[in-house]
Amino acid sequence: MINFLIAAGGTFVALLVLGSLCGAFCRLAGLYTIVQERQCRVYVLFGKVVLVLDEPGLHFLWLKLGWRAPLVNWLGRCQVLDLRLDQEYLRSQPVNSEEGAPMGLGMWYEMFISDPVSYMFRNADPRGSLAANVSNSTVRCLSNMKLAEMMENRHAMSRTVRDEVSPKSHEWGYQLGSIYIRKVHFRDTGMIKQIEEKVVNRLRQVTSAIKQDGANQVSIITSTAEKQAAIEFAKAAAMRPRIVGAGLQQISSDPEIARAMFDILEAQRLVDGEAQIVLMPKGNDFLRQLTASQDSKAAG
Repeated sequence: MINFLIAAGGTFVALLVLGSLCGAFCRLAGLYTIVQERQCRVYVLFGKVVLVLDEPGLHFLWLKLGWRAPLVNWLGRCQVLDLRLDQEYLRSQPVNSEEGAPMGLGMWYEMFISDPVSYMFRNADPRGSLAANVSNSTVRCLSNMKLAEMMENRHAMSRTVRDEVSPKSHEWGYQLGSIYIRKVHFRDTGMIKQIEEKVVNRLRQVTSAIKQDGANQVSIITSTAEKQAAIEFAKAAAMRPRIVGAGLQQISSDPEIARAMFDILEAQRLVDGEAQIVLMPKGNDFLRQLTASQDSKAAG
């Protein structure tokens, strides 16, 4: 069993190495090639493009090139191009508004290879040329716009630049995708500081106005509440004599109840006062005289 496993493992490794070597030899001989997803292979022989493969999968070169298949890998060359979507961002493209304000625009755009042959032979640096074309079109098409439109209408400006750049980029084998202005800013530091100072001052004015308006509203509410309270207190003060008078009139209708009430009030007045009260039995004049003499001495 061990010998069988060793033989099976050795056979597998040998077939793997042999298969890889055989595949490499077949590819060098021009028998077949494999094209990946979003990839393009351009075969050039004797300075002439003989085959362009942009469909992913397995391709047999003998069926497409005939007798030139074994020569294209030895006497020619195969250029592999990436057809995937790519992005680029150009920072702070200098433009001037109609009012003369120095502005900067941040341009973001997408591109992909639409014509592999034109991409290889029409321009030595199509990516750099596309970036330069986008930058020049931005400065040429978006200068001397009103500052308000430049700050608000980014979609319209993006479409203007795209319509300007797309025909030329297609000649170089590049297809321009989405393009968008992501940032609009001032380039002058002094102007930025002045705007910041104005914004800060305006915020302070608005804050103070809000505080003053709040204080005024609080004052109005307080004065209204005090006015209503004063009216109610005045009504209560006006109603008190009438209520007390009606009560006294009802009490005075019975002499005994009135006499008892006034006695109670007099006693309550004496209790609430600070004067000292001395109670003496009736018919004791000597004690009354002695107490009066002590009070006179204490007063002297």
